[in-house]
Amino acid sequence: MAIDRTAERPAPRTRLDQPRAPRPRLLPEYDPEAFGRLSERIARFLGTGRFIVWMTFVIIMWVVWNVSAPEKLRFDQYPFIFLTLMLSLQASYAAPLILLAQNRQADRDRVNLEQDRKQNERSIADTEYLTREIAALRMGLGEVATRDWIRSELQDLVREMEEQRTVFPNGHPYGSDEGDR
Repeated sequence: MAIDRTAERPAPRTRLDQPRAPRPRLLPEYDPEAFGRLSERIARFLGTGRFIVWMTFVIIMWVVWNVSAPEKLRFDQYPFIFLTLMLSLQASYAAPLILLAQNRQADRDRVNLEQDRKQNERSIADTEYLTREIAALRMGLGEVATRDWIRSELQDLVREMEEQRTVFPNGHPYGSDEGDR
């Protein structure tokens, strides 16, 4: 009687040293950075005079067309409910895009502030190090004979020798040693 060992064998183990295969996703994937850059571009455009001029032009044309055009060609009757709906739709998309752009700018500002803080800490540390080094050099120079100090000492010695010549004209400070011989 033959035993079938293939039916008893467990499923092959997943290797732990390799990443798992990506699972299928129901929602489409998007690049958050690309979406963020697009939102910043839109927010920058919404904050310009060009946008205000174009928006004003479109609204004026909308109103003029729907007031002065023949009844059959008007698409938004007075009190311009469709215009109000379009402006609300534009505002409902503009506000989150502007907030997203502001959040991204705040994140960049936070990173720049952190980098500036680290740079300031390094500058302060370097300044303190250089201050200590300069203080050590000054203390060391206080113990070193400088050219001016040596010159003043030599001048003092010359002055003393001249004073001894006037006090002891023979050249010996204690008189002559001829009598001692």
